Amino acid sequence: MDAAERQPNWVQQLMRRAEGDRGIWMVTLILFGISLITVYSAGAYLVHKNSGGSLPLLGKHTFMLGLGLGAMYLFHRLPIHVFSRASSVLIWVAILLLFLTLLIGVEINDAKRWMRIPGIGITVQTSDFAKIMLITYVARMLHRNRDRLHDFRTGVWPIVLPIVLVCALILPADLSTAALIGAVAAAMLVVGGVPWRHLFRLAGAAVAFAGVGLAAASTFPNLLPRVATWRNRIMAFQDEGGEMLDQIRYAQIAIARGGLTPSGPGTGAARNFVPESYSDMIFASIVEDWGAILGGAGLVVLFLMFFYRTLRAARRCPVRFGSLLAFGLGLSITFQALTNMAVAVRLFPTTGQPIPIVSYGGTSILFTSIAIGMILAVSRTTAPPQAAEETTD
Repeated sequence: MDAAERQPNWVQQLMRRAEGDRGIWMVTLILFGISLITVYSAGAYLVHKNSGGSLPLLGKHTFMLGLGLGAMYLFHRLPIHVFSRASSVLIWVAILLLFLTLLIGVEINDAKRWMRIPGIGITVQTSDFAKIMLITYVARMLHRNRDRLHDFRTGVWPIVLPIVLVCALILPADLSTAALIGAVAAAMLVVGGVPWRHLFRLAGAAVAFAGVGLAAASTFPNLLPRVATWRNRIMAFQDEGGEMLDQIRYAQIAIARGGLTPSGPGTGAARNFVPESYSDMIFASIVEDWGAILGGAGLVVLFLMFFYRTLRAARRCPVRFGSLLAFGLGLSITFQALTNMAVAVRLFPTTGQPIPIVSYGGTSILFTSIAIGMILAVSRTTAPPQAAEETTD
């Protein structure tokens, strides 16, 4: 009896129904495994901080990974026109939630980024939901307005308005997320065929808006209270001293201790002295345990491979909406991961961006898994181009 025959029937059925790009599936499952091992290894800091044991930490993270895997499987089975049609409504729901977050959201570390779900006490970072909805909406509108992109008022402005609203509502509490979403949306506009004259106009408006915003924040400090935090992080990045660099300094020590070759999971000491070694600084823990070649370069290669397979799926998709959707979601996930790694090795100022899937998290794992499921749904779309275009509209 071979291995396939020894598997339960439900396992065989599940494997047969797991469609889409096999490369994306493989990379994602490897990242799930890395996350489980590293969070358990690096979670001593969190355990000490919360005065609890390691098993509850591992149990919660395992539950979220399992929930994310289930959501990814569910979304990858949906036809992509469902995402397109839902985004036309959910983008405005996301904007409303971002507005409510600024007003009545849960404040942590002087920033209102979370909304508490009534009745169950779970907090959700609304920007994670808004990011997926915005990318989906921009892909939808670039597809629908493909023949009107030469006209800024009727073709481009309906796409740009939600981008401006989402970024403006996220900006007061989370500059790095707003910048990441804005950069991904701008890349989608370029790939989507928006004329360069419109893009230059938008870039000039963005620079002017940033200048006016900084001037207003300097005059009225309460308008953007986190400007001081942003300024301190940039100054600390430029200066070798200062308390703001303690987290990065400790991360660099852990990376240096890791060397080139792996020493094995759980052998590093980063979890004992690196703040956020299980989330924001998890890259330092991975390198210390697995070395710079297998751990550091290996993780970079995994995300680059993920992005390559996403681009491959986008190129092969016969539907313009699906191609743009896969490109936007894949770029967002990869860009966020590389940003986290760049912060750990002191190439970027501190941003607070976790590594998607790998870092310890709650609903962020769920939303990232949904995004990957949507990419897989694109990769399994093989409908004839004309029919698929009509259903997406």
